[in-house]
Amino acid sequence: MNISTQLSARDRISALFDNNSFVEIGALVTRRSTDFNLSQQELPADGVITGYGVIDGNLVYVYCQDQSVLNGTIGEMHAKKISHIYDLALKVGAPVVGIIDCAGFRLHEATDALHGFGEIYYKQTMASGVIPQITAILGNCGGGLSVLTSLSDFSFISNSNGKLFINSPNVIEGNFTEKCNTAAAKYQAEAGNVDFICDDDNLVLEKIRELITILPSNNEDDASYDECTDDLNRLVPNFVAEIKDTRLALQDISDNSYFLEVKADYAKDMVTGFIRLNGMTIGAIANRTEIIGEDGKVGETFDNNLTTSSCNKAEKFVKICDAYSIPILTLTNISGYKASMGEEKTIGTAAAKLTYAFANATVPKVNVIIGKAYGTAYITMNSKHIGADIVFAIDDAQIGMMDAKLAANIMYADTKDASLIEEKAAEYASLQGSAEAAARRGYVDSIIPAESTRKHLIYAYEMLFTKREGRPNKKHGTI
Repeated sequence: MNISTQLSARDRISALFDNNSFVEIGALVTRRSTDFNLSQQELPADGVITGYGVIDGNLVYVYCQDQSVLNGTIGEMHAKKISHIYDLALKVGAPVVGIIDCAGFRLHEATDALHGFGEIYYKQTMASGVIPQITAILGNCGGGLSVLTSLSDFSFISNSNGKLFINSPNVIEGNFTEKCNTAAAKYQAEAGNVDFICDDDNLVLEKIRELITILPSNNEDDASYDECTDDLNRLVPNFVAEIKDTRLALQDISDNSYFLEVKADYAKDMVTGFIRLNGMTIGAIANRTEIIGEDGKVGETFDNNLTTSSCNKAEKFVKICDAYSIPILTLTNISGYKASMGEEKTIGTAAAKLTYAFANATVPKVNVIIGKAYGTAYITMNSKHIGADIVFAIDDAQIGMMDAKLAANIMYADTKDASLIEEKAAEYASLQGSAEAAARRGYVDSIIPAESTRKHLIYAYEMLFTKREGRPNKKHGTI
């Protein structure tokens, strides 16, 4: 799209939808309040354009705030227009895209504006897990609007124009914008509060179009598909070399190397995103120990331990995939939990939530153990013990309680014979720490050559396509 970086509200909508497909709803709606001389001001569409259109053949509803109308502030009728869009989207089962550029509540309308804002929260809550909700931050998104963004499934922010905050940097004690711009796109992306950061408004809108094409329209769609032009039996000879940076491994096994990473700037030791296998959208979660740059050099390294941030990142992604019937894939390479004073305060709860998310998900779940799989951290990472349907392990994968030498040192702590320790470590690795030992007990379904990972995954998901799994009758879990 050859469109300028600075876009009006209507230009943003035109860039989002297929050509000439947008239909506006509620164009004549305007404020009812006449307090503080509002009746003397022209407020076209009450500061928000609402309607529907088509993105690559998919019906999508949209609301786009107009910053030129009272700075896009939200008043009573402004909020009612957004709520109406949600009502329509829920009736027909189509995604909602919200484009945010707003100075906050309209002070002229006070409690009416607050009431309207509460209605939007309620509609979002009802729509959660039913239809995909996507927000794009292309201007100010502060105070209660940041809650609206977090109630969405996916959020985008423009690095050039987007600002996201509950409290502006200058009102935080001891801080000011020049010291630490807590509203900046980079700061919020690294905190995990947005899923995608793009250089400008144009790229945000293009990325939303891409996301819409790989997501189901609602929770009753079987899945999202595209024609597969890649070889279903294609080998991935570089897979072993890519195990440390699993972003590359996921890209390699995907149809035509397609990979859309989610929350790329947050908790980088855990990779989350969407791939395609035989045209089917798959939600992928993978442990990572290195980030390899485009120059082939290692940029960052991580130990292969679960952290609070990585658990939180993965948990949210698993819940979204399960809500919209998107099959789940995990690449597991984990030794335990991060050991630090800070992590000790939070890791237990975060790991419990991730364990619950995997165990509670009823979509097809496949796990590939690509390295170490030790202790209860391994159980948390979509193991067969908590409900994975198929578990593969590549050659040389290690599965067990802990590192074999450490286990031997603990079991034979009273001996000072180093050769005995080595002997017992080798014995432990064979009997209790190998993929083959786990497979003998049924905890691994198949040990596969690493280069055949893609084709084995395709076969597994084809087999699991009609999976149905019930759950105990309850209102909801408490985790």
